[in-house]
Amino acid sequence: MSDPRLGIGPGQIIKHGKGGALQFSHDELTREEPMEIRIGRKVVATTMRTPGHDEELAVGFLVTEGIVFEQGSIENVERPNDSTKNNNVLVVTLKAGLKPQVSASRRLGTISSSCGLCGKRNIEAVRHAFAPIPVGRKRVPVEILLRLPDALRENQGDFTRTGGVHAAGLFDFDGNMIAVREDIGRHNAVDKAIGRAFLDKRLPLSETILMVSGRASFEIMQKALAGGIPIVASVSAPSTLAMEFARETGQTLIGFLRPPTFNLYSHVERVILPA
Repeated sequence: MSDPRLGIGPGQIIKHGKGGALQFSHDELTREEPMEIRIGRKVVATTMRTPGHDEELAVGFLVTEGIVFEQGSIENVERPNDSTKNNNVLVVTLKAGLKPQVSASRRLGTISSSCGLCGKRNIEAVRHAFAPIPVGRKRVPVEILLRLPDALRENQGDFTRTGGVHAAGLFDFDGNMIAVREDIGRHNAVDKAIGRAFLDKRLPLSETILMVSGRASFEIMQKALAGGIPIVASVSAPSTLAMEFARETGQTLIGFLRPPTFNLYSHVERVILPA
């Protein structure tokens, strides 16, 4: 697995300070590099990402894009020995006889660190690829939700140093952290977190909250649905499509989670609200 510290690099800058003073300085910047994901010899996607936790990103991408479904379907993830760019290539080997569902969710060309949904054939295909999430017996108190932004921020080491990355955190319904991952791309951070859960054999994440540092877009909701995550919370706004999708798929969507306030957009039955 990649060293997560690879995600930060130095940059020489000229700093304009108070009173107009100029000085030469160094700034820590978030790295953005391409990573090619292959299944065997077939290139599935090339995504722009922050290096670090690359194995989790590759696995999470395959899961959340509906290319791989079964928990034990991945045999191995490794870098090719014969490639001059092997630091930016990961080869996924599936169990013998297993055929990936690449056509169901094919992306075209290179995926930028922010596009998320680039190359999707259509949104209806995504809606039909994953089953809606049923409402379970366990619910989440408001007090737990209000703790999540601070819990996420406490584990955003790269953001503290660079201010240039997004974060995605998985928490159980009691507020315990499962995984927090960072990346220059919102959807990549989600893929890394879900990939970690997949490798730990935790899917489906049926009693889990996904907390994201940016806005809640459609692709974030789609990836959460692929992981079986019933609650998605964001410190920022959701899109109209994210809200409509959440209502259709049985997901609880929470936006503007900035203690002591938040907005509930769908399936409020999972949250224990004050009387």
